[in-house]
Amino acid sequence: MIDVRQAAARVLLAVDGREATLASALDAIRDEVRPADRGLLVELATGVCRWRNALDAVIAAAARRSVRTIDAPVLAVLRVGVYQLRHLDRVPSHAVVDTAVAAVRGLRLTSASSFVNATLRAVVRRGPAIALPPRPGPDGHLDAQVNYLATTLSHPGWLVRRWIARMGFDAAEAWCRFNLTTPDVTVRSLDGQAPDDLLARLHALDLPATPARFVDDAVTLPAGTFGRLPAELRARLWAQDEAAQLVARYAAARPGERVLDLCASPGGKTLVMASDMRTDDGTGAGAIVACDHRPGRVGLLAHTLRHAHVPAAIVRLDAHLSLPFGPVFDCVLLDAPCSGLGTVRREADVKWSRSAAALPALAAIQQQMLRVAADVVTQGGRIVYATCSNEPEENDEVVDAFLAADPRFEPGPAGPIAADLLDARGRLVTRPDRHGLEAFYAAVLVRGQA
Repeated sequence: MIDVRQAAARVLLAVDGREATLASALDAIRDEVRPADRGLLVELATGVCRWRNALDAVIAAAARRSVRTIDAPVLAVLRVGVYQLRHLDRVPSHAVVDTAVAAVRGLRLTSASSFVNATLRAVVRRGPAIALPPRPGPDGHLDAQVNYLATTLSHPGWLVRRWIARMGFDAAEAWCRFNLTTPDVTVRSLDGQAPDDLLARLHALDLPATPARFVDDAVTLPAGTFGRLPAELRARLWAQDEAAQLVARYAAARPGERVLDLCASPGGKTLVMASDMRTDDGTGAGAIVACDHRPGRVGLLAHTLRHAHVPAAIVRLDAHLSLPFGPVFDCVLLDAPCSGLGTVRREADVKWSRSAAALPALAAIQQQMLRVAADVVTQGGRIVYATCSNEPEENDEVVDAFLAADPRFEPGPAGPIAADLLDARGRLVTRPDRHGLEAFYAAVLVRGQA
Protein backbone atom coordinates (compact mmCIF):
# COMPACT_ATOMS: atom_id res chain seq x y z
CA MET A 1 0.00 0.00 0.00
CA ILE A 2 1.18 3.54 -0.77
CA ASP A 3 0.36 6.81 0.95
CA VAL A 4 -2.78 8.46 -0.40
CA ARG A 5 -1.02 11.78 -1.15
CA GLN A 6 1.65 10.01 -3.16
CA ALA A 7 -1.09 8.11 -5.00
CA ALA A 8 -2.95 11.36 -5.74
CA ALA A 9 0.23 12.89 -7.12
CA ARG A 10 0.72 9.90 -9.41
CA VAL A 11 -2.86 10.22 -10.65
CA LEU A 12 -2.33 13.90 -11.40
CA LEU A 13 0.90 13.19 -13.26
CA ALA A 14 -0.89 10.67 -15.47
CA VAL A 15 -3.68 13.14 -16.18
CA ASP A 16 -1.39 16.09 -16.86
CA GLY A 17 0.77 13.92 -19.12
CA ARG A 18 -2.33 12.91 -21.14
CA GLU A 19 -1.58 9.28 -20.27
CA ALA A 20 -5.02 8.71 -18.77
CA THR A 21 -8.26 10.40 -17.85
CA LEU A 22 -8.88 11.22 -14.22
CA ALA A 23 -11.37 8.36 -13.93
CA SER A 24 -9.09 5.76 -15.52
CA ALA A 25 -6.04 6.91 -13.54
CA LEU A 26 -8.01 6.59 -10.29
CA ASP A 27 -9.21 3.12 -11.29
CA ALA A 28 -5.67 2.03 -12.07
CA ILE A 29 -4.26 2.96 -8.66
CA ARG A 30 -7.16 2.47 -6.24
CA ASP A 31 -6.07 -1.03 -5.18
CA GLU A 32 -2.66 0.32 -4.13
CA VAL A 33 -4.30 2.52 -1.49
CA ARG A 34 -5.86 1.38 1.77
CA PRO A 35 -9.63 0.96 1.41
CA ALA A 36 -10.16 3.54 4.15
CA ASP A 37 -8.22 6.12 2.09
CA ARG A 38 -9.87 5.59 -1.30
CA GLY A 39 -12.49 8.25 -0.75
CA LEU A 40 -9.76 10.73 0.18
CA LEU A 41 -7.81 9.76 -2.94
CA VAL A 42 -10.77 10.68 -5.13
CA GLU A 43 -11.31 13.90 -3.18
CA LEU A 44 -7.68 14.98 -3.51
CA ALA A 45 -7.24 14.18 -7.20
CA THR A 46 -10.63 15.58 -8.21
CA GLY A 47 -10.23 18.66 -6.04
CA VAL A 48 -6.86 19.49 -7.57
CA CYS A 49 -8.29 19.12 -11.08
CA ARG A 50 -11.18 21.42 -10.15
CA TRP A 51 -9.03 24.12 -8.57
CA ARG A 52 -5.74 23.73 -10.44
CA ASN A 53 -5.25 27.31 -11.61
CA ALA A 54 -6.12 28.76 -8.19
CA LEU A 55 -3.77 26.30 -6.50
CA ASP A 56 -0.97 27.22 -8.91
CA ALA A 57 -1.46 30.91 -8.14
CA VAL A 58 -1.07 30.19 -4.42
CA ILE A 59 2.00 28.02 -5.04
CA ALA A 60 3.61 30.69 -7.22
CA ALA A 61 3.03 33.34 -4.54
CA ALA A 62 4.38 31.15 -1.74
CA ALA A 63 7.38 29.86 -3.68
CA ARG A 64 8.06 33.23 -5.33
CA ARG A 65 8.56 31.56 -8.69
CA SER A 66 6.47 30.48 -11.66
CA VAL A 67 4.96 27.01 -11.44
CA ARG A 68 6.40 26.44 -14.93
CA THR A 69 9.84 26.22 -13.33
CA ILE A 70 8.80 23.47 -10.89
CA ASP A 71 9.31 19.84 -11.88
CA ALA A 72 6.01 18.10 -12.63
CA PRO A 73 6.16 15.50 -9.80
CA VAL A 74 7.04 18.19 -7.24
CA LEU A 75 4.26 20.43 -8.53
CA ALA A 76 1.77 17.56 -8.25
CA VAL A 77 2.67 17.05 -4.59
CA LEU A 78 2.44 20.78 -3.91
CA ARG A 79 -0.98 20.98 -5.55
CA VAL A 80 -2.24 18.16 -3.35
CA GLY A 81 -0.83 19.83 -0.25
CA VAL A 82 -2.24 23.28 -1.06
CA TYR A 83 -5.62 21.78 -1.87
CA GLN A 84 -5.68 20.16 1.57
CA LEU A 85 -4.63 23.38 3.25
CA ARG A 86 -7.11 25.62 1.40
CA HIS A 87 -10.13 23.36 0.98
CA LEU A 88 -10.07 20.59 3.61
CA ASP A 89 -9.93 20.86 7.38
CA ARG A 90 -9.72 17.29 8.64
CA VAL A 91 -5.92 17.19 8.83
CA PRO A 92 -3.87 19.73 10.84
CA SER A 93 -1.69 21.98 8.70
CA HIS A 94 1.57 20.64 10.17
CA ALA A 95 0.51 17.11 9.25
CA VAL A 96 -0.31 18.19 5.68
CA VAL A 97 3.19 19.62 5.34
CA ASP A 98 4.84 16.51 6.83
CA THR A 99 2.88 14.09 4.61
CA ALA A 100 3.65 16.16 1.51
CA VAL A 101 7.37 15.96 2.30
CA ALA A 102 7.00 12.21 2.79
CA ALA A 103 5.13 11.94 -0.51
CA VAL A 104 7.84 13.73 -2.48
CA ARG A 105 10.40 11.41 -0.90
CA GLY A 106 8.20 8.45 -1.82
CA LEU A 107 8.42 9.63 -5.42
CA ARG A 108 12.24 9.48 -5.07
CA LEU A 109 12.62 13.25 -5.17
CA THR A 110 14.35 13.68 -1.82
CA SER A 111 16.28 16.70 -3.08
CA ALA A 112 12.98 18.60 -3.39
CA SER A 113 11.95 17.94 0.24
CA SER A 114 13.18 21.24 1.61
CA PHE A 115 11.52 23.19 -1.20
CA VAL A 116 8.17 21.46 -0.65
CA ASN A 117 8.47 21.99 3.10
CA ALA A 118 9.29 25.69 2.73
CA THR A 119 6.59 26.37 0.15
CA LEU A 120 3.79 24.74 2.12
CA ARG A 121 4.91 26.38 5.35
CA ALA A 122 4.75 29.72 3.54
CA VAL A 123 1.19 28.91 2.50
CA VAL A 124 0.31 28.14 6.12
CA ARG A 125 2.07 31.22 7.45
CA ARG A 126 0.72 33.72 4.94
CA GLY A 127 -2.79 32.21 4.79
CA PRO A 128 -5.38 34.70 3.49
CA ALA A 129 -2.64 37.18 2.65
CA ILE A 130 -2.11 35.16 -0.52
CA ALA A 131 -4.98 36.74 -2.38
CA LEU A 132 -6.46 35.67 -5.70
CA PRO A 133 -7.92 38.07 -8.29
CA PRO A 134 -11.14 39.61 -6.93
CA ARG A 135 -14.46 39.63 -8.74
CA PRO A 136 -14.54 42.64 -11.10
CA GLY A 137 -17.15 45.31 -10.58
CA PRO A 138 -20.09 45.78 -12.96
CA ASP A 139 -17.93 47.82 -15.33
CA GLY A 140 -14.94 45.52 -15.09
CA HIS A 141 -12.64 45.21 -18.09
CA LEU A 142 -12.72 41.96 -20.07
CA ASP A 143 -9.15 41.11 -19.06
CA ALA A 144 -10.09 41.45 -15.38
CA GLN A 145 -13.13 39.25 -15.90
CA VAL A 146 -11.06 36.59 -17.63
CA ASN A 147 -8.33 36.73 -14.98
CA TYR A 148 -10.89 36.26 -12.21
CA LEU A 149 -12.66 33.33 -13.89
CA ALA A 150 -9.43 31.71 -15.07
CA THR A 151 -7.50 32.05 -11.81
CA THR A 152 -9.85 32.44 -8.86
CA LEU A 153 -12.53 30.15 -10.36
CA SER A 154 -9.92 27.97 -12.07
CA HIS A 155 -11.00 27.58 -15.69
CA PRO A 156 -8.94 27.81 -18.90
CA GLY A 157 -8.66 31.38 -20.13
CA TRP A 158 -9.55 30.48 -23.72
CA LEU A 159 -12.78 28.84 -22.58
CA VAL A 160 -14.02 31.60 -20.28
CA ARG A 161 -13.36 34.18 -23.00
CA ARG A 162 -15.69 32.22 -25.26
CA TRP A 163 -18.34 31.96 -22.56
CA ILE A 164 -18.20 35.66 -21.73
CA ALA A 165 -18.52 36.58 -25.41
CA ARG A 166 -21.44 34.20 -25.93
CA MET A 167 -23.37 34.47 -22.66
CA GLY A 168 -22.05 37.43 -20.73
CA PHE A 169 -19.93 37.61 -17.59
CA ASP A 170 -22.62 36.75 -15.03
CA ALA A 171 -23.66 33.56 -16.83
CA ALA A 172 -20.03 32.55 -17.35
CA GLU A 173 -19.33 33.06 -13.65
CA ALA A 174 -22.37 30.99 -12.68
CA TRP A 175 -21.20 28.23 -15.01
CA CYS A 176 -17.70 28.23 -13.51
CA ARG A 177 -19.06 28.08 -9.97
CA PHE A 178 -21.36 25.21 -10.97
CA ASN A 179 -18.36 23.27 -12.32
CA LEU A 180 -16.57 23.64 -8.99
CA THR A 181 -19.32 21.89 -7.02
CA THR A 182 -19.71 18.21 -6.26
CA PRO A 183 -22.58 16.81 -8.35
CA ASP A 184 -25.54 14.98 -6.95
CA VAL A 185 -26.55 11.58 -8.36
CA THR A 186 -29.63 10.93 -10.48
CA VAL A 187 -30.81 7.32 -10.57
CA ARG A 188 -33.52 5.35 -12.29
CA SER A 189 -34.84 1.88 -11.57
CA LEU A 190 -33.64 -0.99 -13.72
CA ASP A 191 -36.64 -3.16 -12.90
CA GLY A 192 -39.44 -0.72 -13.64
CA GLN A 193 -40.09 0.30 -10.04
CA ALA A 194 -42.30 3.40 -9.90
CA PRO A 195 -40.45 6.57 -8.82
CA ASP A 196 -42.79 7.06 -5.85
CA ASP A 197 -42.06 3.54 -4.62
CA LEU A 198 -38.33 4.11 -5.05
CA LEU A 199 -38.54 7.37 -3.14
CA ALA A 200 -40.40 5.64 -0.33
CA ARG A 201 -37.69 2.98 -0.12
CA LEU A 202 -34.94 5.60 -0.02
CA HIS A 203 -36.75 7.67 2.59
CA ALA A 204 -37.12 4.53 4.72
CA LEU A 205 -33.32 4.37 4.65
CA ASP A 206 -33.29 7.97 5.95
CA LEU A 207 -31.86 9.32 2.70
CA PRO A 208 -33.02 12.77 1.51
CA ALA A 209 -33.93 11.62 -2.00
CA THR A 210 -36.07 13.87 -4.18
CA PRO A 211 -37.79 13.52 -7.57
CA ALA A 212 -35.55 14.55 -10.45
CA ARG A 213 -36.50 18.02 -11.62
CA PHE A 214 -36.92 17.33 -15.34
CA VAL A 215 -37.08 13.54 -15.81
CA ASP A 216 -40.31 12.24 -14.32
CA ASP A 217 -39.17 8.66 -13.72
CA ALA A 218 -35.84 9.44 -12.06
CA VAL A 219 -34.77 10.25 -8.49
CA THR A 220 -31.96 12.48 -7.22
CA LEU A 221 -29.67 11.60 -4.33
CA PRO A 222 -27.20 13.94 -2.59
CA ALA A 223 -23.54 13.54 -3.47
CA GLY A 224 -21.83 10.71 -1.63
CA THR A 225 -24.96 8.72 -0.78
CA PHE A 226 -25.19 6.29 -3.71
CA GLY A 227 -22.30 4.18 -2.45
CA ARG A 228 -23.98 3.89 0.97
CA LEU A 229 -27.08 2.18 -0.42
CA PRO A 230 -27.60 -1.51 0.37
CA ALA A 231 -25.87 -3.58 -2.31
CA GLU A 232 -29.10 -5.25 -3.44
CA LEU A 233 -30.78 -1.86 -3.97
CA ARG A 234 -27.75 -0.33 -5.63
CA ALA A 235 -27.69 -3.22 -8.10
CA ARG A 236 -31.25 -2.37 -9.17
CA LEU A 237 -30.47 1.26 -9.95
CA TRP A 238 -28.72 3.00 -12.82
CA ALA A 239 -26.89 6.25 -12.05
CA GLN A 240 -26.87 8.69 -14.95
CA ASP A 241 -26.67 12.45 -15.23
CA GLU A 242 -30.14 13.97 -15.57
CA ALA A 243 -29.21 15.96 -18.67
CA ALA A 244 -28.02 12.76 -20.35
CA GLN A 245 -31.35 11.14 -19.53
CA LEU A 246 -33.08 14.15 -21.05
CA VAL A 247 -31.30 13.53 -24.36
CA ALA A 248 -32.74 10.01 -24.50
CA ARG A 249 -36.18 11.27 -23.50
CA TYR A 250 -35.94 13.95 -26.20
CA ALA A 251 -35.44 11.18 -28.76
CA ALA A 252 -39.10 10.21 -28.09
CA ALA A 253 -38.68 6.50 -28.82
CA ARG A 254 -42.12 4.90 -29.12
CA PRO A 255 -43.55 1.37 -28.95
CA GLY A 256 -43.22 -0.45 -32.26
CA GLU A 257 -40.32 1.66 -33.56
CA ARG A 258 -36.97 0.42 -34.80
CA VAL A 259 -34.30 2.40 -32.97
CA LEU A 260 -30.55 2.54 -33.59
CA ASP A 261 -28.37 3.85 -30.77
CA LEU A 262 -24.96 4.67 -32.20
CA CYS A 263 -22.08 5.32 -29.73
CA ALA A 264 -24.34 3.74 -27.09
CA SER A 265 -21.88 2.64 -24.38
CA PRO A 266 -22.21 2.48 -21.42
CA GLY A 267 -25.90 2.09 -22.27
CA GLY A 268 -27.75 4.64 -20.16
CA LYS A 269 -29.56 6.30 -23.04
CA THR A 270 -30.48 2.88 -24.44
CA LEU A 271 -32.11 2.07 -21.10
CA VAL A 272 -34.22 5.24 -21.18
CA MET A 273 -35.36 4.63 -24.75
CA ALA A 274 -36.19 0.98 -23.98
CA SER A 275 -38.33 2.20 -21.09
CA ASP A 276 -40.12 4.67 -23.37
CA MET A 277 -40.81 1.89 -25.89
CA ARG A 278 -42.37 -0.40 -23.32
CA THR A 279 -46.14 -0.83 -23.72
CA ASP A 280 -48.71 -0.32 -20.96
CA ASP A 281 -48.77 -3.98 -20.08
CA GLY A 282 -45.01 -3.85 -19.41
CA THR A 283 -43.94 -5.88 -22.42
CA GLY A 284 -41.34 -4.74 -24.90
CA ALA A 285 -42.37 -3.53 -28.32
CA GLY A 286 -40.29 -2.56 -31.31
CA ALA A 287 -36.56 -3.19 -31.54
CA ILE A 288 -33.37 -1.47 -30.40
CA VAL A 289 -29.93 -1.98 -31.90
CA ALA A 290 -27.16 -0.60 -29.66
CA CYS A 291 -23.67 -0.06 -31.06
CA ASP A 292 -20.17 1.02 -30.17
CA HIS A 293 -16.70 0.59 -31.63
CA ARG A 294 -13.97 -0.27 -29.13
CA PRO A 295 -14.16 -3.79 -27.69
CA GLY A 296 -14.07 -2.58 -24.08
CA ARG A 297 -16.92 -0.19 -24.69
CA VAL A 298 -18.97 -2.91 -26.40
CA GLY A 299 -18.36 -5.21 -23.45
CA LEU A 300 -19.52 -2.53 -21.01
CA LEU A 301 -22.62 -1.90 -23.13
CA ALA A 302 -23.45 -5.60 -23.22
CA HIS A 303 -23.04 -5.87 -19.45
CA THR A 304 -25.36 -2.91 -18.83
CA LEU A 305 -28.14 -4.15 -21.08
CA ARG A 306 -27.89 -7.71 -19.82
CA HIS A 307 -28.01 -6.55 -16.21
CA ALA A 308 -31.09 -4.43 -16.99
CA HIS A 309 -32.76 -7.25 -18.96
CA VAL A 310 -33.07 -5.05 -22.06
CA PRO A 311 -33.32 -7.31 -25.14
CA ALA A 312 -31.39 -5.06 -27.50
CA ALA A 313 -29.21 -6.34 -30.31
CA ILE A 314 -25.59 -5.28 -29.73
CA VAL A 315 -23.36 -4.60 -32.72
CA ARG A 316 -19.73 -3.59 -32.81
CA LEU A 317 -19.17 -1.07 -35.59
CA ASP A 318 -17.37 2.13 -36.51
CA ALA A 319 -19.98 4.86 -36.94
CA HIS A 320 -17.54 6.89 -39.05
CA LEU A 321 -17.89 4.30 -41.82
CA SER A 322 -20.73 2.95 -43.90
CA LEU A 323 -23.18 1.10 -41.65
CA PRO A 324 -24.29 -2.50 -42.27
CA PHE A 325 -27.97 -1.54 -42.43
CA GLY A 326 -30.41 -0.27 -44.97
CA PRO A 327 -32.74 2.71 -44.44
CA VAL A 328 -34.91 0.88 -41.92
CA PHE A 329 -34.69 2.79 -38.64
CA ASP A 330 -37.43 5.08 -37.38
CA CYS A 331 -35.03 6.75 -34.93
CA VAL A 332 -31.24 6.97 -34.90
CA LEU A 333 -29.66 8.46 -31.77
CA LEU A 334 -26.21 9.77 -32.58
CA ASP A 335 -24.60 10.77 -29.29
CA ALA A 336 -21.50 11.95 -31.08
CA PRO A 337 -17.95 11.99 -29.71
CA CYS A 338 -17.30 15.56 -28.61
CA SER A 339 -15.15 17.78 -26.44
CA GLY A 340 -17.18 16.91 -23.34
CA LEU A 341 -16.93 20.52 -22.17
CA GLY A 342 -20.48 20.36 -20.87
CA THR A 343 -19.53 17.74 -18.27
CA VAL A 344 -16.68 19.53 -16.47
CA ARG A 345 -18.47 19.34 -13.11
CA ARG A 346 -18.42 15.54 -13.28
CA GLU A 347 -15.15 15.17 -15.20
CA ALA A 348 -12.94 17.87 -13.78
CA ASP A 349 -9.92 17.00 -15.93
CA VAL A 350 -11.75 17.67 -19.20
CA LYS A 351 -11.28 21.44 -19.05
CA TRP A 352 -7.49 21.07 -18.99
CA SER A 353 -7.26 18.54 -21.84
CA ARG A 354 -9.27 20.45 -24.48
CA SER A 355 -8.47 23.44 -26.66
CA ALA A 356 -10.27 25.67 -29.12
CA ALA A 357 -7.95 24.38 -31.83
CA ALA A 358 -9.38 20.86 -31.43
CA LEU A 359 -13.00 21.85 -32.07
CA PRO A 360 -12.87 21.97 -35.90
CA ALA A 361 -11.48 18.44 -36.09
CA LEU A 362 -14.21 17.20 -33.76
CA ALA A 363 -16.83 18.95 -35.87
CA ALA A 364 -15.52 17.23 -39.00
CA ILE A 365 -15.91 13.84 -37.31
CA GLN A 366 -19.40 14.73 -36.12
CA GLN A 367 -20.48 15.82 -39.60
CA GLN A 368 -19.13 12.60 -41.10
CA MET A 369 -21.04 10.51 -38.57
CA LEU A 370 -24.23 12.43 -39.33
CA ARG A 371 -23.82 11.72 -43.04
CA VAL A 372 -23.36 8.02 -42.28
CA ALA A 373 -26.39 7.92 -39.96
CA ALA A 374 -28.56 9.62 -42.59
CA ASP A 375 -28.40 6.59 -44.87
CA VAL A 376 -30.07 4.21 -42.41
CA VAL A 377 -33.11 6.36 -41.56
CA THR A 378 -36.43 5.40 -43.13
CA GLN A 379 -38.64 8.00 -44.80
CA GLY A 380 -40.42 9.90 -42.06
CA GLY A 381 -37.83 8.72 -39.57
CA ARG A 382 -35.46 10.92 -37.58
CA ILE A 383 -31.92 11.38 -36.43
CA VAL A 384 -31.41 12.77 -32.93
CA TYR A 385 -27.99 14.37 -32.93
CA ALA A 386 -26.56 14.99 -29.45
CA THR A 387 -23.40 16.10 -27.65
CA CYS A 388 -22.36 16.85 -24.08
CA SER A 389 -20.99 20.21 -25.13
CA ASN A 390 -22.27 23.76 -25.43
CA GLU A 391 -19.75 24.89 -28.02
CA PRO A 392 -21.45 26.06 -31.24
CA GLU A 393 -18.89 24.40 -33.54
CA GLU A 394 -20.03 21.00 -32.25
CA ASN A 395 -23.74 21.74 -32.10
CA ASP A 396 -25.73 24.20 -34.19
CA GLU A 397 -22.96 24.62 -36.75
CA VAL A 398 -22.77 20.86 -37.33
CA VAL A 399 -26.54 20.48 -37.58
CA ASP A 400 -27.01 23.50 -39.83
CA ALA A 401 -24.21 22.37 -42.16
CA PHE A 402 -25.77 18.92 -42.40
CA LEU A 403 -29.22 20.30 -43.19
CA ALA A 404 -27.76 22.59 -45.85
CA ALA A 405 -25.92 19.67 -47.49
CA ASP A 406 -28.64 16.98 -47.37
CA PRO A 407 -32.02 18.11 -48.75
CA ARG A 408 -33.65 14.86 -47.60
CA PHE A 409 -33.68 16.15 -44.01
CA GLU A 410 -35.37 19.04 -42.25
CA PRO A 411 -35.65 20.18 -38.63
CA GLY A 412 -38.04 18.00 -36.66
CA PRO A 413 -40.30 18.56 -33.67
CA ALA A 414 -38.87 18.44 -30.17
CA GLY A 415 -39.45 15.43 -27.98
CA PRO A 416 -41.45 15.51 -24.73
CA ILE A 417 -39.23 18.00 -22.91
CA ALA A 418 -40.05 21.03 -20.78
CA ALA A 419 -40.17 24.15 -22.95
CA ASP A 420 -37.62 25.90 -20.73
CA LEU A 421 -35.01 23.39 -21.90
CA LEU A 422 -35.55 24.15 -25.60
CA ASP A 423 -34.11 26.98 -27.65
CA ALA A 424 -36.06 29.01 -30.20
CA ARG A 425 -35.65 26.25 -32.80
CA GLY A 426 -36.82 23.47 -30.50
CA ARG A 427 -33.34 22.09 -29.87
CA LEU A 428 -32.48 20.76 -26.44
CA VAL A 429 -29.96 23.05 -24.72
CA THR A 430 -29.32 22.47 -21.02
CA ARG A 431 -27.17 25.03 -19.21
CA PRO A 432 -25.71 25.12 -15.71
CA ASP A 433 -26.52 28.80 -15.20
CA ARG A 434 -30.17 28.39 -16.22
CA HIS A 435 -31.15 24.86 -15.26
CA GLY A 436 -28.57 23.62 -12.79
CA LEU A 437 -27.72 20.81 -15.23
CA GLU A 438 -24.63 19.84 -17.17
CA ALA A 439 -24.53 21.32 -20.68
CA PHE A 440 -26.03 18.91 -23.21
CA TYR A 441 -27.37 19.55 -26.70
CA ALA A 442 -29.70 17.65 -29.03
CA ALA A 443 -31.53 18.35 -32.29
CA VAL A 444 -34.13 16.32 -34.22
CA LEU A 445 -33.61 15.91 -37.99
CA VAL A 446 -36.48 14.31 -39.91
CA ARG A 447 -36.10 12.55 -43.25
CA GLY A 448 -38.78 13.54 -45.73
CA GLN A 449 -39.46 12.00 -49.12
CA ALA A 450 -36.52 10.64 -51.11
